Amino acid sequence: MMVPLDPSAKPTSQRRIAEGDTVVVYERHDAMRAVAVRAGAVLQNRFGVFRHDDWIGRPFGCKVHSAAAGGGGRKGGGKGGGFVHLLAPTPELWTLVLSHRTQILYIADISLVVAYLELVPGCVVLESGTGSGSLTTSLARAVAPHGRVCTFDFHEQRAASAREDFEKNGLTSLITVAVRDIQGQGFPEEHTGAADAVFLDLPQPWLAIPSAGTMLKQDGVLCSFSPCIEQVQRACEAMRSCFTDIRTYEILLRTYEVREGALKGATTNEESNAGPLPQKRRKLVAPAETLDDIQNSSCVMVRPCSTARGHTGYLTFARLRVHGG
Repeated sequence: MMVPLDPSAKPTSQRRIAEGDTVVVYERHDAMRAVAVRAGAVLQNRFGVFRHDDWIGRPFGCKVHSAAAGGGGRKGGGKGGGFVHLLAPTPELWTLVLSHRTQILYIADISLVVAYLELVPGCVVLESGTGSGSLTTSLARAVAPHGRVCTFDFHEQRAASAREDFEKNGLTSLITVAVRDIQGQGFPEEHTGAADAVFLDLPQPWLAIPSAGTMLKQDGVLCSFSPCIEQVQRACEAMRSCFTDIRTYEILLRTYEVREGALKGATTNEESNAGPLPQKRRKLVAPAETLDDIQNSSCVMVRPCSTARGHTGYLTFARLRVHGG
């Protein structure tokens, strides 16, 4: 189960893997997949063949090796072959491994949404549209164990696929999925004045904002996600009638790569071409060190990742105006 619902129960990460569990198979930071554990099943990847039977009874977070070469695995098998780690699913990991039925929100945007919607256990959240369910799982964890996320999508098949994912991850007591065109019909009247927060991920959010205002409790918070600034402008115009404290953010997350590498000393020609180093960057040589020692030493190198994600969208937050204020 992705979200613990019983405070007295052990977290998933402290349980043993059982048949029917979903595990996140970690190959490396940019190569993971979600796998349902089935007795007799196997997983085959570039590191070899892995038997699910070898996973059952092991703790989440463990390192498992591929089967022997005779079973179709990598030559050398056992501890001489490849390996993977079996991780407990979390909303963050699920965002990285889920099937992309639509463009999804990633962890940087999700973090700000959960914080600025002021979500705590017991809150009721309305979301439209559901999409691939990336944000929905994080909303559910924030309001667990007694809160509720009611999510809507106009696309029937997407809603059904999301519902299936939530069932697989043990989230059905926290999440309700419904098919509805929120832009055209608004939110169902049964939620009027009952929501602590509303989240919109729609191509024309300004059409749904009046309905969102009627769903919110007094002092409730609305968030609208849009990839284009023109959408933000029209949404903000619609918010001004009954919302206050309207703010828009763009999250640009810069990831760094940290690894150990060797320091290569400059040749005589490189030193003469480059000229002397600025004084503040000179390294003082200890009496026991030679120049060769310094040039051939290793260090931890840090640099921005070349594949860092850039613009995803704009997040606009607004608070329902207090009546009479």
